[in-house]
Amino acid sequence: MFPLREVIPSRTTPWITRLLIGVNALVFLYLLMLGEHAREEFVLALGLRPAEFSWAAAVTAMFLHSGWLHVIANLWALWIFGDNVEDRMGHARFLIFYLLAGLVAGLAQTYADPDATMTLVGASGAVAGVMGAYLFMFPQSRILVLIFLFVFVDVVEISAIFFLGIWFVLQLMRGVGQLTNVTGASVGLSAHVAGFLTGVVGAWGFKRPERQGPDWWD
Repeated sequence: MFPLREVIPSRTTPWITRLLIGVNALVFLYLLMLGEHAREEFVLALGLRPAEFSWAAAVTAMFLHSGWLHVIANLWALWIFGDNVEDRMGHARFLIFYLLAGLVAGLAQTYADPDATMTLVGASGAVAGVMGAYLFMFPQSRILVLIFLFVFVDVVEISAIFFLGIWFVLQLMRGVGQLTNVTGASVGLSAHVAGFLTGVVGAWGFKRPERQGPDWWD
C-alpha cells in the first residue's frame, strides 16, 4: 500500500512542514554533489553513532538520508500527514514536537544498541512521530492508497487508524529493510517505533485546545 493523500484539508499554510521538506531535500542534493569520500566524511561528522552519542548529532542526523528511497519515503509521508498535525498544533509547537520526536527516536535507537558504531541517519523517527500524532488527532480520517497486487492496481480509501496501525505493527514485526544506500549509513527500527509512540503521546500535550472543536473548521 502506497499512500497518496489524506482527506482532511488544512486551514492554515503548513510553513514548517514545507520548510522541513525543503531543508531535507537540499541537504540530500548537497550530499549527492559531493564526491564519495567527502560524502562519507560529511555523514560521519553529522550522523548519529550510538557508541559516541551526542545531542548535536541526534539533531543533525535527522536531516541526512541514506538514499533516494529513504528520502522520498520520509518526505512524502511528512507532506501527507504533516500539514494537518501542524494545523492543530500551530507552527512553533509543531517544530518543537517534530524535533522532540526525532530526539526520542535517536535515544531509543541508542538504548537498543549502545555499542553500535554504524552511523544512523534519517528523518524517519521524527516523521513517525508526525504519523503517530496524526493517528491520535484524526483516527477517523481516510487515506487514499495505491494498491499493488500482482497485476492488479487500484486506488482505495481506507481509515487512518487501519493504515497507520498496520504500518506500526509492521515496524514491530519485521524491522526496517536496508534501503538504497549512497552514504554507507543506516536507519533503525527502534527509532521508528519510539518516534511513533512519542507522536501518539506527545500529540495530547502539543495540540492547541482552541483548534480541536468543529468551530475551527467553519
